[in-house]
Amino acid sequence: MNKQIFINLPVRDLKRSMAFYEAIGFRNNPQFSDESGACMVVSDTIFVMLLTHEKFQQFTSKPIIDARSHVGVLNSISTGSNDELNTFVGNALRAGGREYRDPQDLGFMQLRCFEDLDGHNWEATYVDMSKFPVQG
Repeated sequence: MNKQIFINLPVRDLKRSMAFYEAIGFRNNPQFSDESGACMVVSDTIFVMLLTHEKFQQFTSKPIIDARSHVGVLNSISTGSNDELNTFVGNALRAGGREYRDPQDLGFMQLRCFEDLDGHNWEATYVDMSKFPVQG
């Protein structure tokens, strides 16, 4: 069995956050969703669990950070092309996200970064291995 990754994010408004993540192409799995959390499917092995603060707090004794003013993690996701990268980030911005740094063009890699509605950071990349620098 392939390993699965579950990214758990505390959110202030579950319905708005679900709409945001659906707008960027993730789909909801209602089997693992209720009024306190939603399972957003990224792929067969990657899931984003959107949890109300009350639900999230059940899993930790630490205080929940305000992701708008503090960084706890950088979530990175790859795309299949530069066009897919720009569409993905464009959808995030139209859905209320905020691009928090200028796009980066490293020749072999394109990088764009945005925050979701709660300030959680996402780095979206496209890597063109045919342009990857050869180590000499």
